[in-house]
Amino acid sequence: MKLLQHLVNLIFPNLCLACDESLVSGEDSVCLSCLADLPYTNFHLRQANDIEKRFWGKFSVENATALYFYKKATTGQHLLHALKYRGEKQLGIILGRQLGSNLIQSSFYSDIDLIVPVPLHPKKYRKRGYNQSECICEGISEAMQVPVNFTNLVRLIENPTQTRKGVYERWENTKGIFGLVDVSVFAGKHILLVDDVLTTGSTLEACASALLQAENVRISVATIAVA
Repeated sequence: MKLLQHLVNLIFPNLCLACDESLVSGEDSVCLSCLADLPYTNFHLRQANDIEKRFWGKFSVENATALYFYKKATTGQHLLHALKYRGEKQLGIILGRQLGSNLIQSSFYSDIDLIVPVPLHPKKYRKRGYNQSECICEGISEAMQVPVNFTNLVRLIENPTQTRKGVYERWENTKGIFGLVDVSVFAGKHILLVDDVLTTGSTLEACASALLQAENVRISVATIAVA
């Protein structure tokens, strides 16, 4: 059996999704060197950090963090592209697990009741086959031992891609596109709202607007990367 596995590895080697180097025993999807190379924010240990400040005056955010800083043509970008466009769902779980491991070290996130992903429109979900934010939530849930609610926050409108839009265009593009199936589900809960990358924050702000329909809800935000 070991010989067969060795032959399979020779023909189809397990390569790091960031650098394309061969993975060694104990590594999964990303090599330890690339993980160490990521520019971590450590914002989970700081309140009033740069991410929280982006939401000031827009909605009341309890805490906000990202795993690492996003820059083009870097390991961090390669990983997000693999997750979002190359079907590497397991990578979302791995990065989510790492993010969740950070969050359990911080007292700011000790009373999270539910983890909620930014939803995709059903049409886009069918086309892609998965929601990368859901994969991230699965990893966070594993690390924090907090349940994920996949169904109560929904995308009502399929808006055009945000990739090449400016700040105002992104904000206009996300108004009123999310809603809640049952407002009572989130009432009185501390929600951890999760997405893959934070740019202008317009999508997360639109999600928060929907979440705030629930009575006495509190919202914290966590993403894999922040641009």
